[in-house]
Parts: sequence; structure tokens; C-alpha cells
Amino acid sequence: MIEPGTLWQRITETSRSAIACGALQPIETEQVIIEQNGIRFQARWVSSLKRKIQPKRENSPKPDNPFLPPEPELTVGEISHTHLGVLNKFNVIENHLLIITKAFAPQETLLDENDFDALCRCLPEFPSLSFYNGGPEAGASQRHKHLQLVPLPLNDNEPDLPIQPLLEKVTTTESIIRLPDLEFSNGFVRFADPLAPGDASRCNNWYLKLLDTLGIPGRRENGQTVQSRPYNLLLTRHWMLLIPRSREFHQEISVNALGFAGSLFVRERAQLDQLRTPGPMELLQSVAQPACQ
Repeated sequence: MIEPGTLWQRITETSRSAIACGALQPIETEQVIIEQNGIRFQARWVSSLKRKIQPKRENSPKPDNPFLPPEPELTVGEISHTHLGVLNKFNVIENHLLIITKAFAPQETLLDENDFDALCRCLPEFPSLSFYNGGPEAGASQRHKHLQLVPLPLNDNEPDLPIQPLLEKVTTTESIIRLPDLEFSNGFVRFADPLAPGDASRCNNWYLKLLDTLGIPGRRENGQTVQSRPYNLLLTRHWMLLIPRSREFHQEISVNALGFAGSLFVRERAQLDQLRTPGPMELLQSVAQPACQ
């Protein structure tokens, strides 16, 4: 088990050794800032994404589940008795950690106290954002249940998150609201006290309340409780934001949870023009659920 206070060191040391042996393959990007409605959206052109999406050669088949087992060179260690910390092999953001279940569970199953226990062990370790892509339509690329953690700020010399100005307007705590500057369905809660190890139940309760408020009840399927529609979840020690989704793509641009934090990725430089006009906020609105639903 990773000792409290050592997670950041373990991540950076594992990253260095994984890069040296070729197990970790960072994706190079170029970045521009696109401003809209007071938000400085980060838009990255993923210049080496083709390496990730090219089919594997016959003598090097792609595993059906790269998390079972994960590559030893990418494995940071045990987060909890149910979860492992593993580096994102094709990372755009440095020191990008995946928090995966040791035993297989589908990505569409609802998060539970074990998931939030693992998160609450990680979030206090260093300034970070956790996010979850609930199903393929929400940007999930793997079937095996996994949460994700990236260090903050997302960009040097900028606020922790591009959407920070929207969040700072909310001073109410312990109450679910809709962020009024986002013209699509969402639920937001600011915690009265920062999350700490041992807050799994508290965190899980707010998550379930958000799902209920936004009309995403769990349903039983093959003995498991699964989501009734796709969604994205963003979480820091101080707040939680949940966005119901309608689809993954708009004009061939894929959007995952980081898009709703204000960080967008495109496969080709030419797609940046699709972000500039009519704007990133319209892109997010097109893949989310309307506010009236």
C-alpha cells in the first residue's frame, strides 16, 4: 500500500523510469488559448495521436483489457485494498494517474464507496483534479472501471482550471445548484470542508444526490447497479460537478470530462477552427444534455 504523503513522489519516479524504458509514451501537443465568456479554454492539437490510434501489428496484439493486469512499468502501486494506481500510457498531461479497480468492473457501473475511498486517499496528496467518464458516450475509452487524476494547475501561469472563474462565483456550500453560466444540464456542490481520507461515505452521498437531482437513477443489470445515461464527473477536494451527456462527438471532436473543465483536445490542427467558431462553450453544449432535461 502506498504510504500517505508519498503518492506524488511515487508518480514522478514511476513516470521517469517508464519513459526511460519506453513503457510510457507521452503524446506531444501544441496548445492555444481560446477565450469565450470570460473562460480561457485550453485547446490542444494532439500532434502524435496517430501513434495511439494506429492498429497494432499482428505480432503485437492489443490486449482486450490493458488493466488486467496493468503493465508493471506503469504501475505506481496499491491505492487501497480495491484499487491500483497506474500511469496513463498515452498521456497528454504529465503525471496523469489512472485509479483502476483490481477486479474487473464495467465502466458503466455506478461509483461506490470503494471508488471514493481510493479518491479520498489521493486528492489530499497534491493539488489535483479527479474525473470520471461514465461510458463511451462520455469519452471513456476502456471498459474496465477507472477514475483519473491529473495535477493542478492544468496549465502554467493560468488558474488551476479554465472554468475557475465560474466556480468562484459559487459561495454556497453543502447545496446542489446548477452553474448558471453553463447553458446545459449540470449539478454542482461546494463542500464546507475539504475532502480528506475517510470521507468516502460523505463523497459517495453527494454523488448519489447529484445523480438523483439530474435524473440519472441507477438500474440493476446482471446483478450490478449501472448508470441509466452517460455522464461526466469532476471532483477536487473542494467541489463536485456532474454533467449528463448526450453523445461523445461533435463534428468529429471527442469530448471527455476534461472538456468541461475547459481543456479540449483535437486530433488535427484544422479542427481548432471548429472550436473558435462558434466557440468551445457551444461545443460543450452540443454534447451535453439540455438544461431543461
